[in-house]
Amino acid sequence: MVGIIFFYVAEDMPDLGDPNNPTNIHVSPRYIEKSMEETGTPNMVTAVLASYRGYDTLGETTVIFTAAMAAILLFQKWGK
Repeated sequence: MVGIIFFYVAEDMPDLGDPNNPTNIHVSPRYIEKSMEETGTPNMVTAVLASYRGYDTLGETTVIFTAAMAAILLFQKWGK
């Protein structure tokens, strides 16, 4: 059922690399033009990851940290 929903929704997605994609028309130019002014970071990638998508990056880091801690705890338990 999930696969059917996926294929149904995927038909409405814009083509990959399409220059008329809404992301390429609205989001990317804003990041390019305003990132230095809004974040004060000269590196555009750092500005996007740390400022614009900060909560998302924090969530991803938390998941990776939790997985690493779980793996360390499992390996310690097997070693005894």
